[in-house]
Amino acid sequence: MNNKLKTPEVEQLFDAILSLENKEECFAFFEDICTINELLSLSQRFEVAKMLREHRTYLDIANKTGASTATISRVNRSLNYGNDGYDKAFERLNLLNEKNE
Repeated sequence: MNNKLKTPEVEQLFDAILSLENKEECFAFFEDICTINELLSLSQRFEVAKMLREHRTYLDIANKTGASTATISRVNRSLNYGNDGYDKAFERLNLLNEKNE
């Protein structure tokens, strides 16, 4: 983990996020804390990561998501050399989806 991120303020933010109990609370919190564009950018990056894991091409991803090739490249770098945060989230989402089927 990047030590620049490990501040008391960031830890407090993460604690607040982890305290949310459902999607409705997440929508309310993130709508208050983020601009619409910031939230859409975060969700776009998550979709880009999903598509990269599906081995989709940059062109296909850019056309579907509207993400720039710079954004796609940055997400790809995080997937390949990051802290496995995307992988953990996708793994848990898959388990959740399997449980709900």
